Amino acid sequence: MEIVELNARLIMLHHDLLESDLTRSVIGAFYEVYNTLGYGFLEQVYTLALERELQWKGHRVAREVQIPVIYKGLDLAKQRLDMLVDHTLIIETKATSELPQAATRQLYNYLRATDLEVGLLLHFGPRPRFHRVFHRSRASTMANGAAR
Repeated sequence: MEIVELNARLIMLHHDLLESDLTRSVIGAFYEVYNTLGYGFLEQVYTLALERELQWKGHRVAREVQIPVIYKGLDLAKQRLDMLVDHTLIIETKATSELPQAATRQLYNYLRATDLEVGLLLHFGPRPRFHRVFHRSRASTMANGAAR
């Protein structure tokens, strides 16, 4: 009985994740690309293969999307996202032997610069790894009445 309760909690937690179906689909595509190509290609090769795989799954994919960085109302600079899936999920890809420490922070800042809340950092390294990054958007916070 405890196992059933534990499994029910895990299932409930899984359903509470933002964009769980979309992130699951992208993670599946990530592993498909990694298992097909293996380790050692340049990031661009993995990104192109991932783009094709996601399109075959029926997703809308935009690459090299520019987003503004706003500082006190000024459009300070533009940052480029590796990929935007279904206008909802930011994808940052890395193809290095070790994942740079700043990679997760980079994705988090991309989320902060947009009203998007979920991103995936996909590491095509010696062992495939992914990180799910979340940031509560201003629009979401205001809709929940949590804005101060």
